[in-house]
Amino acid sequence: QVQPRSIFESFFIPPGAEQQVQGLGSGFIIREDGLVLTNEHVVRGAEQVVVTLPDGRQFQGKVVGVDDVTDLALVRIDAHGLPVAPLGSSDSLMIGEWVIAIGNPFGYLLSNTEPTVTAGVVSGVDRNIIGAGSGTQASAVPPGRGDRGDRGDRAGLARLRPVQAGGDDAGDESRGYYLGMIQTDAAINPGNSGGPLINALGQVIGVNSSILSQSGGSEGLGFAIPIDRARRIVADLLAYGHVRRAWVGLELGESARPEWGHPRRVTITHVAPGSPAAGVGLRAGMTLLSVGGHPLRTALDWEARMLDARIGVPLAVTVDDTPGGRAVRLVPGDLPSVGAEKVRALSDFELVTLTPAIRAERGIDTENGALIVNLSADARDIGFREGDVLVQVNRLPIRRAEDAAALLRRVAGRGPIRVVIEREGQLMSISFYVS
Repeated sequence: QVQPRSIFESFFIPPGAEQQVQGLGSGFIIREDGLVLTNEHVVRGAEQVVVTLPDGRQFQGKVVGVDDVTDLALVRIDAHGLPVAPLGSSDSLMIGEWVIAIGNPFGYLLSNTEPTVTAGVVSGVDRNIIGAGSGTQASAVPPGRGDRGDRGDRAGLARLRPVQAGGDDAGDESRGYYLGMIQTDAAINPGNSGGPLINALGQVIGVNSSILSQSGGSEGLGFAIPIDRARRIVADLLAYGHVRRAWVGLELGESARPEWGHPRRVTITHVAPGSPAAGVGLRAGMTLLSVGGHPLRTALDWEARMLDARIGVPLAVTVDDTPGGRAVRLVPGDLPSVGAEKVRALSDFELVTLTPAIRAERGIDTENGALIVNLSADARDIGFREGDVLVQVNRLPIRRAEDAAALLRRVAGRGPIRVVIEREGQLMSISFYVS
């Protein structure tokens, strides 16, 4: 979608105008049968994916799985016997150890297909980078598609960008935040998105994803997704077609300001009934000190650890409710909406009944209703989205998923249908016909 940048441009760009754009990024082969790992923002919205190997051979790529939460994607090409990048571990990285970044900065502007190598050190680990939407001075954008991502920024503020080159829609690539990232001063430039960050042993320890920059080029502040996280995402995408998120049922907050001489405190604000956290006795008002041996200084530290948590694998959580703290063995489970009973409505919706646990999982205000967990292309075109909560059908309230299915079946073909939904905390209505 082409968006006018000024009132003057709006006179010449009609509403809904579109143009075709091209993006460029990097990636690396993780299996000899043609499985390539890259960033989600590199392939997002692509109608066609072309993979070029260092020897110049080109292949049509098929996106076999994406995870926009961690900004990772899997692409498959029809090739065999390919050289594979050896994967290492990001768990024991030392600040100051040497690393190299490999990728294709600025893509074909360098006129050949061989990648570029830059060297640096691990500048930091467990970095949480927050976007402009969260009220900080860094605007989170995956390593960008072009050079128009600065539009609308306040002058002088550094911008977190994806490091992808080409195209013209970087302004739409904003991300809320990157969590638990590896920071490096190895030069990462547009086009490096999805390329490997490698240790001195030649093992991949990260996936290059973003830079913090005022100029749009490398300023020594590059960030990579830890390879241990990427391994888990790849395994889930191949096994299930999606990523299984670990859930414990906690909502956290921080003290408004740190006490003099003490760090900011991370406090439990809500525990979902029937959740794993409730099962081990955690309750609102408790302060969390650490998880898995990692100290919690902000609520984002907790979110970063939950990104790497595995369902059924215990987490050691330290709670400050006794002198010296107390250790709790917390076992994450599946998201409540994943295990809930699914109800089919018409041929277009898959619904689950709202429960207190699902409300806590999704941050839903409505007490009763039916959550959309899957929907058809037709329903999506009408305006529905996964995560919407059906609250009313033709002014009749919905208490359970079965109610929604029965009401939609009853009114189908009898005139217009008006459905009230909750989306991101706001109520709105969608009207449509069913033939």
